[in-house]
Amino acid sequence: MTISKLSDEQISEQLKAYPHWQLQNGKLYRRLTFEDFVHAMGFITQIAILAEKANHHPEWANVYRTVDIFLTTHEANGVTERDFALLKHIERLIG
Repeated sequence: MTISKLSDEQISEQLKAYPHWQLQNGKLYRRLTFEDFVHAMGFITQIAILAEKANHHPEWANVYRTVDIFLTTHEANGVTERDFALLKHIERLIG
């Protein structure tokens, strides 16, 4: 099944509903800051479980209580609906 890369216009339109996210270097990006390292790692673990079930894995970086999340679909060489689906799951976890 071919996965289609979204245009910048399509991405911008969908991002209007998620003001904490932005398009950065061709990827959806959000930075989160938690109470401490344990809470940051707990959040990463929750995302990992969702991502594994969806077979769609984010890129992320963690330094102490900060988590940077990057979403892209490598086989499409850009952002796809799969990335927005995972973004929506992440937003539900954040509450």
